[in-house]
Amino acid sequence: MSVDLGLPTSPPPVLAERRKTRQLMVGPVGVGSEHPVSVQSMTTTQTSDVNATLQQIAELTAAGCDIVRVACPRPEDAEALPAIAQKSKIPVIADIHFQPRYVFAAIEAGCAGVRVNPGNIKKFDDRVGEIAQAAKDHGTPIRIGVNAGSLDQRLLQKHGKATPEALAESALWEAGLFAEHDFHDIKISVKHNDPVVMVRAYEILAEQCDYPLHLGVTEAGPAFQGTIKSSVAFGALLRQGIGDTIRVSLSAPPVEEVKVGTQILESLNLRPRKLEIVSCPSCGRAQVDVYKLADEVTAGLEGMEIPLRVAVMGCVVNGPGEAREADLGVASGNGKGQIFVKGEVIRTVPEHQIVETLIEEAMRIAEESGESIGDGEPTVTVTS
Repeated sequence: MSVDLGLPTSPPPVLAERRKTRQLMVGPVGVGSEHPVSVQSMTTTQTSDVNATLQQIAELTAAGCDIVRVACPRPEDAEALPAIAQKSKIPVIADIHFQPRYVFAAIEAGCAGVRVNPGNIKKFDDRVGEIAQAAKDHGTPIRIGVNAGSLDQRLLQKHGKATPEALAESALWEAGLFAEHDFHDIKISVKHNDPVVMVRAYEILAEQCDYPLHLGVTEAGPAFQGTIKSSVAFGALLRQGIGDTIRVSLSAPPVEEVKVGTQILESLNLRPRKLEIVSCPSCGRAQVDVYKLADEVTAGLEGMEIPLRVAVMGCVVNGPGEAREADLGVASGNGKGQIFVKGEVIRTVPEHQIVETLIEEAMRIAEESGESIGDGEPTVTVTS
C-alpha cells in the first residue's frame, strides 16, 4: 500500500495576528512582532561560578531556550559576566537589582541585554541618561522589568497596591525617561503572581505603547500550579496577539520552565511543533492500559525532531477517528492494535507489538521525509 508521508508545508493557523511592535535584537535573537515569540529562562547557579552557570546554560540551550538571564547581585557576579557572555551559545541578559554600577558592568561585559527593576535600583531615575548612552554605544537593549513585589513606593502610595494600572504606569514612566534620551531599544514586563492582574496590566501596556512585551507570571509557584497559572495567562494574552517573549517562572529546575514554555507556544502554533502525542484519558471503555502505552510510546520517541502527531488510543469509540486524523496512530482493543499512517490502516498487530511498531513507523516517516530524528535514534522501552 502506498501512503503519502509528506509533512505539512502550509503555515498552521494561529489565534490572532501579532500586535505590531518596535523591533530589537537581543544578540542574534530578534524580539518583536516580526520575529517568533521566544522562550526565556533564568539560571539558578551562583553567577560567579562560571563553569556551573555555563553548564546550566548549555542544558537550557539543549531544551530549546532562546535567551537566558543570569543574576548579578554582587561584584564577583559582575566579574564573571564577560566569560559567560562570550562562551554562552545563546544570548545572556544580566539581571540587575539595587546597584546601577552593575548595569554598566553588564553592558561593558558584552551581555546581549540588561534587565533593570526601577522599583529597587537606588537612584535609578538619576542615572537613566548615563545608562541610555552606554546602552546605545554598545547596542545593548534594556528590559524594564516591573514586579508587583518591588513596585516603586511612589506608585504604591498612589494606587494603594500593585494594581494593573500601577504596574503599567511604572513601566511607561521609566520607558519615558529613556525616550527623553532618545533610547528606544526597550522591552517591558509587568509581572504579578495573580494571572488576572497580570493579564490586565499587559493589556493596558499594549494599548498605550508599541514596545515589545516580555510575559511572565512572577512567583507562579511549584511546577503544577505554576504551569497552570502561566498557561492561562499567556494564552489569554497571546490570544490577543500580545507577547513577544515569555518566561514560565516555576519553583522547579529551569529546564522545566523551558519545556513548559515551548509546549505553550507549540500548542498555539507560535512555534513549529515537533513530536505531539495525542492520547485518550482512558475510561471504562478502554481495553488496553492507555497510560502505560502512552508513556512507553513517549519514551520511545524521545528526541524525535520532525513535526509528528502520534495518536495512542484505547477504545473503539474515538480511537479509529483520532488515529486516522494523526500522522501516525493506533486504535487498540481486543488484544490488538490497528496501526494508521496518514489516515490509512497499514497493519494490525498484537497488543504487545504496538509500541515497537509505532516506533518503527515513526522512524520510517522521519527517514523518508528527510528530517532529523534528533540526537541519537529513539529507543523502545517495553515493560512486560
